[in-house]
Amino acid sequence: MPVAVFPLGPLQANSHILHGHTQAIVVDVGGDPAPMIKYLHTHQLSLTAICLTHRHFDHLYGVAALARETGAPVYVSAGDDPLAETESAKGGMWGFPLVEPFESRPLAPGKASFNGMECEVLATPGHTPGGISLYFPSEKIVFTGDSLFYRSLGRTDFPGGDQAQLMHSVTEVLFKLPGETVVYPGHGPLSTIGDERANNPFCGEFLP
Repeated sequence: MPVAVFPLGPLQANSHILHGHTQAIVVDVGGDPAPMIKYLHTHQLSLTAICLTHRHFDHLYGVAALARETGAPVYVSAGDDPLAETESAKGGMWGFPLVEPFESRPLAPGKASFNGMECEVLATPGHTPGGISLYFPSEKIVFTGDSLFYRSLGRTDFPGGDQAQLMHSVTEVLFKLPGETVVYPGHGPLSTIGDERANNPFCGEFLP
């Protein structure tokens, strides 16, 4: 199924639309969702869910507006609830704008289904305490948020970050996925699990 990627907001957070012929889900909304809304209208898609990989402000800026426009429910890991009232989630730090509040439902690790697509919600904490990745086995894709990037990993110096947890999430969870799995990260270009497993300088196989 097609994936459309929109780098949005002040930190150019990758915001994704995964869709079939008539229905779609969104993963993260980093800024004004107007381009995403236009895409949905152009392709005559009904948005059924907005899924968030973690509660950091740069991935949340357009969530309220997109939910209001489409009526789609918002899902986020309950493990990140402790961040909800912090600047990490609400914005305002470093002079960045505030995030418009939105209502959400918990998305627990385990099996899930969106628009008939089977999804594995993977617990990948470390960047945040409740960070998740969304793996779609039949599509051979995974949305990793800010856990795993092309040749890099997420930072762990925000409240709730944990370097050891992140390394475990990457090496023992994400790197266990099939090598051909395409990685859609929260920032930057695409990669694959196999490529990162072999070449990521922070945790590749070539390290001792």
